[in-house]
Formats: sequence, C-alpha cells, structure tokens
Amino acid sequence: MRAGADARPRTATTPAATVHDHITDAVKTPDLIRLTDDVVLARFETMKVYAALGAVRSLLRRGRVVPGQTLVDSSSGIYALALAMACHRYGLRCHIVASTTVDATMRAQLEILGATVDAMPPSQSLRLDQELRVRHVRRLLAERPDFHWMRQYHDGVHHEGYREFAELLAGALPDGPLTVVGAVGTGASTGGLARALRESGRSVRLVGIQPFGSVTFGSERFEDPEAIIAGIGSSIPFGNVRHELYDTVHWLDFRHAMAGAVGLLREHAVFAGLSTGAAHLTASWEAARDPGRLHLVLGADTGHRYAERVFARHAEAMDPAGLRPRIIASPDELRPPWSVMAWAGRAAPEAARTAEGSWTSEGDAPSPSPSPSSVPSVELLP
Repeated sequence: MRAGADARPRTATTPAATVHDHITDAVKTPDLIRLTDDVVLARFETMKVYAALGAVRSLLRRGRVVPGQTLVDSSSGIYALALAMACHRYGLRCHIVASTTVDATMRAQLEILGATVDAMPPSQSLRLDQELRVRHVRRLLAERPDFHWMRQYHDGVHHEGYREFAELLAGALPDGPLTVVGAVGTGASTGGLARALRESGRSVRLVGIQPFGSVTFGSERFEDPEAIIAGIGSSIPFGNVRHELYDTVHWLDFRHAMAGAVGLLREHAVFAGLSTGAAHLTASWEAARDPGRLHLVLGADTGHRYAERVFARHAEAMDPAGLRPRIIASPDELRPPWSVMAWAGRAAPEAARTAEGSWTSEGDAPSPSPSPSSVPSVELLP
C-alpha cells in the first residue's frame, strides 16, 4: 500500500455492490482514483462503451436501425469491442473492418461475441491503413445496403452516451471548476463530456492530447516511428472532433506517453494504456501550473495491449518528473517531443476539415448508410 493510502476497514456504511443486467453496464462504469489533491483519474476497462452503447440506443429509439440489422464500422480495436458488446445486448449483428492493431486476443473476443471481422493487410502507414478500411466499408455498403454504417469518426450520435458519464461525475466530484484532460481520438469522449458538463453549468477547461503525425490538430508534417497510439490521433479528418471546444492542446511522442504510463503504474499501481499515460503526464504538468483546480484524467483502457511494447521495456522509460513541454503560440512553432499550445477554441486546421457532413447540435450528422423506412421506434431499458 502506498504511503498515505486509506487503510481504514470497511464498515456497515460501505455502499452495497450493484448487480448489473449486462456486462456493458459494468464495463462503462469507471474506477475513480485520486492521484493527487488536484488530479483524479477515471480509469475504464473500455471507455468507448459509452460511445457505442449511447449511439446504439439512440439509433434504435429513432428507428434508424432495427433489431437483427447489421451494424458495420472500421476500428483500431477499442471501439470494435464496445460495438460488439452493444450489439450483443440489443440483438443486433456486428461487422468490423479491423485495423492491423487489432490483435488475436481482441479478434477472438469479437468472434465469440458474434461479430464478423474483416482484417486489413499489414501497413506501415497509418494514413493508408485508415483509408483502406474506409474504402472497404464503402464496398460492403454497396454490396449490402441493409448494413448500417456507424461512422464513429463522423456521426455525432457517438457524443450522446457521454452525457451519462457527465451525470456520474456530477455526483462523484465536488462542485467547482474542472479541467478535463484526455486523448482527442475521434473527438466523442472529450467533446461529448465537455459539452455535457458545460451545459450543466460547470466551468470546464478542455485539454486535448495528440500524437505527432495526426492531421486533427495540425501535426501531420511530423513522424513518430515508434508511435502505437494511433487511436488518439488520425491521418484523415474526423467530423466528430469539434475543435472549438478545446482550450489547450498537447502533442506528445511515444516516449513521453510511455513515461506517463510506466510512471502511473509505478507511482499509483494503475495499469493503463498509452493514451492514459499521455493524459497522466499532461495533467500533472497542468495541475502544477494551476494548483487548487481539480483535473480529471480520462483513462480510456487498460494496459494489456501494450504489455510487450511498453511495460516490458519499463527500464527504458524516462522519469516523468524531469519532463516539460515546449510552450508555443502557434502551430508553426510545433516541435517534438512535447509541445503545448493554448488552442482557445480555434477552428479546425484546413487539412482537418471534412466534407462528410456537418455535425449538428442534436448529435446526428447526415449518414450515407440507408435507414429503414416506416419502422417503429424501440423502447429500451437502461
């Protein structure tokens, strides 16, 4: 037990455990862990269950999909499992066009859950991998117009599930200003959570994290040969990223994310993925500059996918205490290995703008996937 940890025994006032009706209810609930006086970690087994479950429920209620229909999407892993579990819960079929980052363990889980998987050939290029997956999805839709393309990158319906997370936080965290720190990825988790918290009246700063090589916030001119955290950035524009929601952006390379992940395990016994490590390192720096303000770190998944390429190499990890970012005033000054900039609600960089359809406040962007006509809405249990 780390120094200062609460060793008090359980008492009769300890809340009773909850018996869930489906695994998705258990998986979507994060472990809230206080790292310091000013930093709390929300560590998930699979955070994207909020996105997938919220999206599926909304689509069923609106009659855009019906039980028995096949939902299809491209994924680098975490969303694939979340979507497969949501389909399992609500009697839908699932088809995944899988990135090369989907390993044998993940694929086995998907197949046992009933999902069919098309694996893309190995590629050294993140851009090529993403483009190949999207092209393959479009071919599938041409052959099977009854499939519904979930479009996790572009359909704002994926923001909706994070309202439930915001409600959970409202009951767990003290009132007052909050800084949310998390990997940007598709934009749904950070954007959806920040919007919901702000609409509830809370003052929220949103700090987004990007890898070098991502087009989303303008770092595509750089390369990070060791990067295996593709899910926190993108080589193609994502319609679900609402750039105007972000107050600050940090760009980190693999080595810094590794330092954060290994440091989190060493200091707090928390085994989490690289995006969580990057968020932990970033939040530690942010909190030191703004003491007294609560910072929430979003931990998207556990560290199992990174066991060999990160945690087995823990002796190589840099000491987080000695790491500092380069503070820049414009994207032109961006440099590896770690840069930070006050984004201050700027619009998307030109290369990150998408023609996929405008994101609407109702969270339902235009979809190229046909919707069934004249179908009844579906009433769903929580």
